[in-house]
Amino acid sequence: MVKPMLFQIVGYQNSGKTTLSLTLIKRLTAAGLKVATVKHHGHGGKPDIAKEKDSERHIGAGAVVSIVEGGGRLVVHAEKEQWSLAEEINVVSSFQADVILIEGYKRESYPKAVILRNEADIELVKDLANIQVVFYRDPIVVNLLKDCPCPVFQMEDHRGIVWVLEYLLDQV
Repeated sequence: MVKPMLFQIVGYQNSGKTTLSLTLIKRLTAAGLKVATVKHHGHGGKPDIAKEKDSERHIGAGAVVSIVEGGGRLVVHAEKEQWSLAEEINVVSSFQADVILIEGYKRESYPKAVILRNEADIELVKDLANIQVVFYRDPIVVNLLKDCPCPVFQMEDHRGIVWVLEYLLDQV
């Protein structure tokens, strides 16, 4: 597989995307892989940046990008009318990660895990492309997933995490 391996984690707000992402980041890093992430800010508007910091003031004055470095940490603030996922992937690819986890961007067609909160979310399984695994929170949902062609796990089932890790490790 060509590096980096791209894998999406999708679901509606408060479904557990960040929890799953954090678990995968920790496990993949422990396995010796470099992980990068791209997260869609799904709350509308621009994500918050630290107020009253010089980098924020640079952006406020019109800079298109401001980089702050210290102690080996690099913080990048960049402004543009709209960023495509491809552009964001290009930016994080420069850090030579083995895996890029993409949280959100449901409609993109990269391999993905879908997280369902309840019955109302079942449409995601029908509407989205390249689903590799489904996680669910409400046990009643499992009955609606009987014909799902991919593995299905309850969110708390450790075997689901193991399945995703094995899938990703097989790709890199």
